[in-house]
Amino acid sequence: MANHQDRTMAAYDGVVELYASLFANRLETQPFARAMIGTFAELVRATGNLRTADVGCGPGHLTAMLHELGLDAFGLDLSPGMVDHARRAHPILRFQEARMESLPIEDGALGGILAHYSMIHTPPAELPELIAEQGRVLAPGGLLLVSFFGTDGPEPVQFDHKVAPAYSWPADRLTELLDDAGLVPFARLLHDPASERGFLDAHLLARRS
Repeated sequence: MANHQDRTMAAYDGVVELYASLFANRLETQPFARAMIGTFAELVRATGNLRTADVGCGPGHLTAMLHELGLDAFGLDLSPGMVDHARRAHPILRFQEARMESLPIEDGALGGILAHYSMIHTPPAELPELIAEQGRVLAPGGLLLVSFFGTDGPEPVQFDHKVAPAYSWPADRLTELLDDAGLVPFARLLHDPASERGFLDAHLLARRS
């Protein structure tokens, strides 16, 4: 696992300022993703456990959005450059370097996890380990929102992402992985982003059993 993670980390460290500028609008042009995050935040607030991790937070734009939506949000990212940018851009929030397969969080501590296109670079054989780790740190009844590139085919598809190699997933296959980790999907949104890649934008909401 370390080899592809090290390559991904180096790739994101090399595009920090460009990446941050591209996402500075914080989903203002992405109404579906914005609506799903708003729904996620509302459901987390209803659990009474506001502690929420933005896993793969990048420059911290969505961590700040979760904070504004009333959550006790903090960000975790593999890339030291992204974490440094996030700390400078959002000094009142907490950001930390971390790997997704070994989150620095105690068992059952979180009311929510946002994984916004942050697992797309993980090879399919390694994804169950990451999802199981998210299940470990969520409290019973806690919420996970995972966003990813969707495909209509039966298997994940590797493609050349602009930063690092990535994978699109059939929503049903990813749903099965969540189920296996004790995370029960109860809502999904698939929509066409009119992307040149031809993939769907996909969002799954799941609850820790």
